[in-house]
Amino acid sequence: VYLLILGHDIHFQDKKIALLEAGPRKEYNRVPDSYSNRVSSISPGSATLLSSFGAWDHVCSLRFKPFRRMQVWDACSEAMIVFEKDDLDDMGYIVENDVIMSALTKQLDAVADRVEVFYRSRAVGYTWPLPSHSCDTSPWVQIELSDGRRLQTKLLIGADGHNSVVRKEAEIKNIEHRYDQSAVVATLHLSEATDNNVAWQRFLPTGPIALLPLSDTASSLVWSTSHEHASELLAMDEESFVDSINSAFWSNVNHSDFIDTAGAMFRSAISLLKPSGTAVRQLPPSVAEVDPESRAMFPLGMGHATEYVQHRVALIGDAAHRVHPLAGQGVNLGFGDTACLAHHLSAAAFSGRDLGSLKHLLKFETERQRHNVSLIAAIDVLKRLYSTRLAPLVLLRTWGLQATNALPPVKEQIMAFASK
Repeated sequence: VYLLILGHDIHFQDKKIALLEAGPRKEYNRVPDSYSNRVSSISPGSATLLSSFGAWDHVCSLRFKPFRRMQVWDACSEAMIVFEKDDLDDMGYIVENDVIMSALTKQLDAVADRVEVFYRSRAVGYTWPLPSHSCDTSPWVQIELSDGRRLQTKLLIGADGHNSVVRKEAEIKNIEHRYDQSAVVATLHLSEATDNNVAWQRFLPTGPIALLPLSDTASSLVWSTSHEHASELLAMDEESFVDSINSAFWSNVNHSDFIDTAGAMFRSAISLLKPSGTAVRQLPPSVAEVDPESRAMFPLGMGHATEYVQHRVALIGDAAHRVHPLAGQGVNLGFGDTACLAHHLSAAAFSGRDLGSLKHLLKFETERQRHNVSLIAAIDVLKRLYSTRLAPLVLLRTWGLQATNALPPVKEQIMAFASK
């Protein structure tokens, strides 16, 4: 995305841009019959970014599913929160990762004269220039490829995932925490066709389970749970797996009379003070089948680089930060990094400044860390708050969720922050 923004930027007409891609070229004009089990929730802001260089049009010509409502509720109480826009605009879009990659690949062809892509290439060594104040004035980062070729650049962008080699080679420290959870993903088929324009998420004591719409009859599952339970879910026969999903969304086995009574009293008090602050509860769809080959699992964790930039190096996306999938913000954080970095580099190119200079790279770092750190911390707190059955904490989060749901201005602020 970053390369496409700069490839379309008039201030970069005289610049050479290269992309090192370890995998093969991915593009198709017709999507496969089956859905991929790896999907992303694309915010309206990210969709606008992709539209700015034509990629979103290609996504729309392939396959995507908008959603207009989100319902989040607690498995230990009746508390819930509903997000929706008064004008029924789309809140976001569920898109397969392969579709996004195909769209980006297609758009790279349109800027092939400015952006050179090295597919199936792997960097095996980096030689870093000394800081600009040293006596060695070489401005280049030297990159050695596995096939023996060598490249040099004045600015190296690390967008190589949460196990970023660029970050490690640059000796940028990364604060990491491995959650005691894995995510189980799968493609599910619903019992009956519906508008299916709601994103559902329920917080279970073992972790959140989400059902994301793919079509009128299909949804994508993201179930965060303990490593042991995740392994059990993968080993189940199809009928048991489907029963487990439906039970996770429908069962009230984790409820207690005390919490339900306290929650009902608080909800009644809110409705008296603010009658318009309530939302209608919808029932989630029932799951009938699972695609046989779609079940998979991967471990979850949180990570954040102590620095996003160094002399002639910048990190974006998962190379700079990693979040729990409960808020569906991982890819949108990366797109936000991309837009911000491209903005500052475009300004530097317009002014004729050195693109690898820390002067403007630090502006990018400050701007994105202010946004990302608060969101990462909030997601981590939510994960921990909902990973307990302790009655005082369950009651606290029940009242908090009910109060937030009754305050439209607060919900609007949350939606505005998440839609960027």
